[in-house]
Amino acid sequence: MKRPFLLKLVALILLGIGSVPCMAGEQPGPLARKGVLDLRGVNLLSRPFTLNGEWGFYWRQLLSPDSLREAGKPDYVDFPVLWKDIKLDGQPLPSKGYATYTLTVLLPKKRPRIGMEVPDVYCTYKLFVNGVVQVQNGQPGTSAANSIPYWTTRTIALPPGEQDSLVLVLQVANFWHFKGGPYKELLIGDKDMLFLKKNREAAYDLALAGCMFMGGLFFLGLFVFGRHDKTTLYFALFCILYSYRMVGTDAYVLHTLFENLNWFITIRIEYVTLSLGAVLFCCYTRNLFPNDTHPLIMKGIVSFCLIFCAFNIFTPPIVFTSMLNIFLVVMFVCIGYALFVNLRAARNRRSGSLYALLSTVIMLLILLLSNLNYFGLLPPVKLIDFIGYLAFFFLQSLALSHRFADTFQRATLQAQQGLKAKSEFLSTMSHEIRTPLNAVIGMTHLLLRNKPRGDQKGDLDVLLFSANNLLSIVNNILDYNKIEEGKIGFEQIPMDLTIIARNIVAGLQSAAQEKGIALILDVDDRLDEKLLGDPTRTSQVINNLVHNAIKFTKEGSVRLSLHVEAITEGSVTVTINVRDTGIGIARDKQDMIFDRFTQADSSTSRSYGGTGLGLAITKKILELQGVTLHLESEPGKGSTFYFSQHFLLTGEKSGDQEYAPEAQHQTHQLDGISLLLVEDNPLNVLVAQTILENSGATVEVAGNGREALDMLDISRHQLILMDLHMPVMDGYEATVLLRKKGFTLPIIALTASTPKEVESEAYAAGLTDVVVKPFNPDDLCRVILLHLPPASMRPRA
Repeated sequence: MKRPFLLKLVALILLGIGSVPCMAGEQPGPLARKGVLDLRGVNLLSRPFTLNGEWGFYWRQLLSPDSLREAGKPDYVDFPVLWKDIKLDGQPLPSKGYATYTLTVLLPKKRPRIGMEVPDVYCTYKLFVNGVVQVQNGQPGTSAANSIPYWTTRTIALPPGEQDSLVLVLQVANFWHFKGGPYKELLIGDKDMLFLKKNREAAYDLALAGCMFMGGLFFLGLFVFGRHDKTTLYFALFCILYSYRMVGTDAYVLHTLFENLNWFITIRIEYVTLSLGAVLFCCYTRNLFPNDTHPLIMKGIVSFCLIFCAFNIFTPPIVFTSMLNIFLVVMFVCIGYALFVNLRAARNRRSGSLYALLSTVIMLLILLLSNLNYFGLLPPVKLIDFIGYLAFFFLQSLALSHRFADTFQRATLQAQQGLKAKSEFLSTMSHEIRTPLNAVIGMTHLLLRNKPRGDQKGDLDVLLFSANNLLSIVNNILDYNKIEEGKIGFEQIPMDLTIIARNIVAGLQSAAQEKGIALILDVDDRLDEKLLGDPTRTSQVINNLVHNAIKFTKEGSVRLSLHVEAITEGSVTVTINVRDTGIGIARDKQDMIFDRFTQADSSTSRSYGGTGLGLAITKKILELQGVTLHLESEPGKGSTFYFSQHFLLTGEKSGDQEYAPEAQHQTHQLDGISLLLVEDNPLNVLVAQTILENSGATVEVAGNGREALDMLDISRHQLILMDLHMPVMDGYEATVLLRKKGFTLPIIALTASTPKEVESEAYAAGLTDVVVKPFNPDDLCRVILLHLPPASMRPRA
């Protein structure tokens, strides 16, 4: 919300408040003289009129209309006035006692159906009109024992055909409150107009109470199901508590709806909600802006309010009602100090402080108007109260909303920083783990090439398998991390699904043969064109499923099937199915196996190994492409994983290339090649240099990019193997400088990061290709030869 709107809102409310004195100055109509009110010259159809003026008054007499003649001549007092403000024989009256008021009202000839609005008094009354009881609150009597107090505002319609004059007899009694007697105006006028006024004011009170109560429940829900923020709790309780005051005070709408409410309970609730409301508002303000409040001042105000609350509960009404004026002063201090706190918070640019400040100004004005009305200096104006309270709670809600937004923003920032730290940690750990793995895998390959004995070869095979398994785990963790961060993308390039499937089966054939199971490939003959898709991710998904099937199958077979479900002119739907005869999965565990780091049984990882990430990654990759992975399985009979994916056809026929099993390495395939190896890690240097020299290459080593720039001899060096992360000068910077100098020889990156992480930056720097550590010696040689001319065209080193 923008500031101009807030200022306009506050200005509107202040304008409304400013109109109250004008309303107060409106002509009230004729005043009663000596117990007679002459309304014959007024128009009762236009508006209601007050029954103010001099009423007949009989102190300590509770008279019925029939006994008035015997009572003698009355005293005449102003109405409505509290008893303590009336003097008889020069002495003020006490608040405790009982009295009878009389008034004769002369009505105009032309008049509507007459109605009356009779408010509450301190503390019970009975009103006779022309000798008949028309309305009463409780039961007035001559002692506390035979009297019943009750408060509410009642609107009545007098019986039709009334005389041209009304004789009113009002009995009033008070034995419980610090104040006694009438204090609100009686109204007379058109009964339809009075009932409309009553319903409108009741609607204001009920709507406001409902808004506050539901708002309180909303914020209470935020507290219970959210972060348990005490500021939210205090504001929620304040709203719920204060909602009672909208219907349990002033016009006492709640007492009209529920006639049998006990006055001694409701007056305590009225005062307790007032005192506890002040406590909660103080606690709310203190927690909203803790750095701008003085703890001792807040504790002092809260302590006084709690003491007053205890008096409300444990002392008679005559005691705690006598303390109300003192409490109202403290209330002004409380709101005033809250205003000061909000001013400081706004000056210090606290979140939501402007809204809190404006709402506190409005609350201060509402409190001022309420007290002026309480002391009879201003009439009640329901619409102003309604707008003011709504504005107060709306602005306080905005202050809390800003607090929530700030909290969520900080939490989001912390989460993003946490994700970044996790990503950086995983990347760093991946690099640190890959470095020794590079040495382990590289040295194992070298030992296997040195014609070991049969028993040594078996040990080395186990070592190589374990190292590759660890490398696979590291790769899976990094893949899942990228998927969670949304950093995974999908290419749409021509791919040959049949060739991908054949290569995967050929590559895993040896693993299946070692376990004595058959690995079978079935390809639909109609799948004879290349498709548009991501060959890397498609290969990863199928490879994960087939590898998983082989791992959990002890005997029988694993079958990979590619079946064309539907084919149109430009697209095809293919179902990829991997079926095994392995251990199977119980139905109640089938959803669980797709969770990260989870397997169907804890013994599974001990028996078969693995982290439980493969299927999770597979499922996520497919879901990101809008594809669902399905599972059918029965324990002891095997499992079938399958999914159907829609591809666009390229129109290009499928090729015949197939995976060629790893050929016997050639010991001198790099004869005559001179290389510059740029690497800072001694283990990596040892592995790479040994592999390259055993393959016939001549190798010189530079420890960083700066040394490489100094050592490079274009007349001797035909290719550079460049590590990307090094001290002094990294591989990116060194490559950029070499390209700027005009060197065009191939520069191949050696990195422990995945190709996707570095390829864009690597190619932008001018690197020719990327080889990931740890690498297979033959793969490294193959990449080197790929970027050099044939042997017959090379210069001799």
